[in-house]
Parts: sequence; C-alpha cells; structure tokens
Amino acid sequence: MAEGQGFTPEQLAEQIRLLKVSDLLVAETSTLAQIAYAKLGERDLEQGRLAIDALRALVPVLAGSIPEQAHRDFQQVVANLQLAYASAASQPKEEETEPEQTGEAPAAKEPAVAEEPADPDDGSG
Repeated sequence: MAEGQGFTPEQLAEQIRLLKVSDLLVAETSTLAQIAYAKLGERDLEQGRLAIDALRALVPVLAGSIPEQAHRDFQQVVANLQLAYASAASQPKEEETEPEQTGEAPAAKEPAVAEEPADPDDGSG
C-alpha cells in the first residue's frame, strides 16, 4: 500500500470481521479503570463516578467471555475504585478546608493564594 493511503473499505471490513468484541471490551474496561483512577486523583468526582458506573455495567457482561481470573481482577478493580471514590468524596475540597475546621493543617497542602508574612514592626498596614 502506498504511503499516505488508508485501508480500503474491504480491508477495513475484514479487520472488523476479525475483531473479537470481548477483546475490545477488555481494552475499554482497562482504559476506563485508568481514567477513573486519574479523575479521582484530580478530585473530579463526577467523571470518576461515571467511569465507575460504566465499569460496573461492563464487568458483568464480560463474565464467561474472558478468563475467570481476569474477570475477578476486573471485579477487584471496581471494588478498589469504589473505595477510592468514597475516600475522595469524604475529604473536603482543598479550597473549602481551613485548619480550624479539621483541627490540623493538611501535611501536603499549599496555600491557594501566596500570603506575605505580616510584619509586626510595620505600622502602616
């Protein structure tokens, strides 16, 4: 095939014919899990929950179409994501958190706005 040319319609049809739906679902399930972890890490709970809900729908469909161990692994991933979601959802958002509310300042949190230290000798305000 010459450089720059794509598949012919017949070649594309043949590739689709050879494709196994279970293989595509496994790939998409893995991708969704990675995205869910990333979204939860960014505290994008809405997108994280959407990915988890999609996984909860897809994983049971794969039963019997993939090896049993792989299916159990996906079930465990969903359970881990649900725990990660619960943990992320239970933590207050950084901009809403103040040390007075929690009793202590978060260890890795940096101030949202850089504040200059107050100079007690400066009477000008």
